[in-house]
Amino acid sequence: MKYSVSPVVKVAVKPKDGKDLPKLVEGLKRLSKSDQLVVCSTEESGEHVIAGCGELHVEICLKDLREEFAQCDFTVSDPVVSYRETVTEESNQTCLAKSANKHNRLYLKAEPLDAELVQAIEDGHVGPKADCKEAAKLLTSKFGWDKQVAQSKIWCFGPECDGANMVVDSTIGAQYLADIKDSVSSAFQWATKEGPLCEENMRGICFNLTEVMLHPDKVHRGGGQIMPATRRGCFAAELTARPTLQEPVFLVEISCPKDSLSGIYNCLNLRRGCVFEENQREGTPLVQVKAHLPVSESFGFVGALRQATSGQAFPQCVFDH
Repeated sequence: MKYSVSPVVKVAVKPKDGKDLPKLVEGLKRLSKSDQLVVCSTEESGEHVIAGCGELHVEICLKDLREEFAQCDFTVSDPVVSYRETVTEESNQTCLAKSANKHNRLYLKAEPLDAELVQAIEDGHVGPKADCKEAAKLLTSKFGWDKQVAQSKIWCFGPECDGANMVVDSTIGAQYLADIKDSVSSAFQWATKEGPLCEENMRGICFNLTEVMLHPDKVHRGGGQIMPATRRGCFAAELTARPTLQEPVFLVEISCPKDSLSGIYNCLNLRRGCVFEENQREGTPLVQVKAHLPVSESFGFVGALRQATSGQAFPQCVFDH
């Protein structure tokens, strides 16, 4: 089943009593089975992280974990929002990455993908799960890609083989490419999972492999040589293409009487919110307001809005983009 929301709010949990750690780990496994939207993971630092699609969702998950699944007491960190790394223009130079033994060279460039194409990949119209012929047809007709590139030159998508980043083979007459394809794909998955800016997932980046110079002996161009070089090359290509961060945004729908509008605008302005639609509901004194609100500013928003409007406003938050 495909959901239209992403788990963007993370909290770390740890047991108050060290003896309860096995209970907590087992509880997290049960929680992730019971709710398809929750992502439970263990960081490299050993923290157990729960990711949900909003403040309320995470609160409900923690309540279930404490009372049903783990049945032990634990402490919860402050909520953290996950961002995405992307680029805004093509790399200003071709980035060279050498393998550790200095016998292999990879030349890479990064460029941003069209916003509509990124959405098409995330919706599954283009990507590893889509029909190859249909995807190639869409890329050539709608996005103006070269037919040969769309059909056979896209090596992989990432992170986790279905994200909105890709590696495209732009080499001409290069030798031994088939031998390094798997190593490059694995390194690309690794690089797009943890980007160079803040170790967050990348989104909307196309890496062009422009040229390769490989050692003729297969022993000297194995995964141990190619993977670290590819990862460094991807990082360099991103950093030379004016990288930036994308933050998750909620669509907020607020119903309230007309005389409470000033309180809503004040509350949204304090939290970097942006109202883009205001409709009068026919036959009622209520006004419906639609606004975009950054997820990082949404913590405590409901309480603050009720306070600003004397409890007359009813907000509904949905993940938008």
